Amino acid sequence: MAKGRFPSKTSQIALVKDIRRMIDETRSAVARAVNTGITLLYWRVGKRLNEEILKGGRGEYGKQILVTVSQELSREYGRGFNYSALTRMVRFAEVLPHKKIVATLSQELSWSHFVLLIALKEPLQREFYAEMCRLERWSVRTLRQKIDSMLYERSAISRKPEALARKELARMKDGSQTTPALVFRDPYVLDFLNLKDTYSESDLEAAILREMENFLLELGRGFAFVARQKRMVIDNEDYYLDLLLFHRKLKRLIALELKLGRFKAAYKGQMELYLRWLEKHEMEPGEELPLGLILCAEGSRETIELLRLDESGIHFAEYMTELPPREELRKKLHSAIQIARGQK
Repeated sequence: MAKGRFPSKTSQIALVKDIRRMIDETRSAVARAVNTGITLLYWRVGKRLNEEILKGGRGEYGKQILVTVSQELSREYGRGFNYSALTRMVRFAEVLPHKKIVATLSQELSWSHFVLLIALKEPLQREFYAEMCRLERWSVRTLRQKIDSMLYERSAISRKPEALARKELARMKDGSQTTPALVFRDPYVLDFLNLKDTYSESDLEAAILREMENFLLELGRGFAFVARQKRMVIDNEDYYLDLLLFHRKLKRLIALELKLGRFKAAYKGQMELYLRWLEKHEMEPGEELPLGLILCAEGSRETIELLRLDESGIHFAEYMTELPPREELRKKLHSAIQIARGQK
């Protein structure tokens, strides 16, 4: 009688690994299904309440009915259906009226994500954060941080007319294209560098290199560090680019120059020279043309407008080494958005 052969240690390790994979995949699938089910339930409840109670001019009477309904549901199903929760569900169905969109987003976003999103006032702003959450798999904590830092208002897309901004968001949704307007921001908040009141360009660059991980996170997903003080020899003269980055989604080299003080017109010519050199000597097959990013402590709005930087593939942004009070930042960004949209 032949004796049974015991599996080798390598086979046992492979077996355990395979079973772990099956368990983890099933757990993830169940969690997604539960999350989608709960989210769609809250949307359906909000839609029904909206249709049956709050519409049709019932006003305060409708709100009183909502109080009564919440009391009955809370007794049976707990705090998840109290007055505040039902109010959020009604708001959820109002700002996201299409079930198909909710079902798609709920595959990636939890109800806690939606609670933050439905509190936002502008539809375009809400759409921007929802898509960024879905694509970059932000946690609830990350989403809250991005909203608090006013990422949407700092993004180039917020300065575009609504019709153009929606087109760019549509491209992001179908996965066909990531555009510079979705990548670049203004201003960049570099408070993590802990710079003192007076510092030089070399101090700024050294601080960024020391905090490269945080710097790339502030720039946004997709940026990768390539080189510092990139040497370029042109007509037997040496030129040095502060930072050379690469953006994976855009498939472009990004030339980044750090400047103290206000933006100067001469910076455009300098950056154009760097971009053409990179195009000639550093571009790989399949890459798009390099882009430039000039970071200054302060902008010169009229100069930047006249130079038409975007037409040369150059982007400008201010940087802040200290985060100002939120209301001050909000006013500054709101003013910049209105001015930019008025120029389109």
